Amino acid sequence: MQVVLQRVREATVTVAGEAVGAIGHGLVALVGVGRRSTPADAAWLAAKTEGLRIFADADGRMNRSVADVGGSVLAISQFTLYGDAARGRRPSFVEAAEPDQAEHLYQAYCDALTVPVAQGVFGAHMLIDLCADGPVTIRLERASG
Repeated sequence: MQVVLQRVREATVTVAGEAVGAIGHGLVALVGVGRRSTPADAAWLAAKTEGLRIFADADGRMNRSVADVGGSVLAISQFTLYGDAARGRRPSFVEAAEPDQAEHLYQAYCDALTVPVAQGVFGAHMLIDLCADGPVTIRLERASG
């Protein structure tokens, strides 16, 4: 399972012209689920997401977590994190989980977060507007099996 975190000042996700999720200060989490991903991976990544110290303290050092700063997470499912473009011109997604498994583990990740969470719509075409802060972008991965 993989999560790409982007520190933001604000972010909104829109589906079919309707805003379905929005946050202020916090993190956008692009969540990819692989074929071998497990509920333990989802829980570990959620704990890592909210504990990662990538927000500035009073001295300007990255020493505070999203929980410490009272931030939120906007979680977006993104199977394309498992796209393999090593061969040819069209990415292969054979390592991405099937939709039922992916949706279950994406939701498990969201449910394991203890900070406020907004979500996109699983499987939908989404437009994401964000104001990147830093920018700070961190990739997390936990591979089972």
